Amino acid sequence: MKKTAILLVDVQNDFCTGGALAVRDGDAVVPVCNELIGLAAAHGCPVMASRDWHPEDHCSFKAQGGPWPAHCVAEKAGAQFHPDLNLPADAVIVSKGTKSGADAYSAFDGTNAAAALREKGIERLLICGLATDYCVKATVLDALKSGFSVVVVQDGCRAVNVCPDDGEKAFAEMAAQGAAVCPLAKVEW
Repeated sequence: MKKTAILLVDVQNDFCTGGALAVRDGDAVVPVCNELIGLAAAHGCPVMASRDWHPEDHCSFKAQGGPWPAHCVAEKAGAQFHPDLNLPADAVIVSKGTKSGADAYSAFDGTNAAAALREKGIERLLICGLATDYCVKATVLDALKSGFSVVVVQDGCRAVNVCPDDGEKAFAEMAAQGAAVCPLAKVEW
């Protein structure tokens, strides 16, 4: 069995109910993430969590001509992980989108995520989080390009769905590129 790590993508307050850029039903990923964290501990798998950690003048914000409302501003409440997310004390936190002029949907974009995972001998990633059709998809595709095998935990993801089927299209694209897509109950350890 390949050495496995968990990668939770952007389970932050601003992407959950009441947040500045809330994903519909975004809070529903938290129990799945917590179950995955528990299974990771039982199997000795490390946990990594990515987060948007934007400056106040980030290029993705509408005020700067970007498509999104201001969200996940570094050090603000909206950028914090969901309060019910049970991240272990030794989880590796990856901050992305930290420069005003550069956006980053993927946890691998401009971060040391790939190097940190390789340093631990990780070959396989179990990925879930928010949002399926943006940061999860970008992270999964970059993980595959970086040589990791990837399982997308489908019930641990929720989509923005600007178009109603964007989430399903994202799952299909990830699968077409080589990711396994399945519910947590079918994940093999």
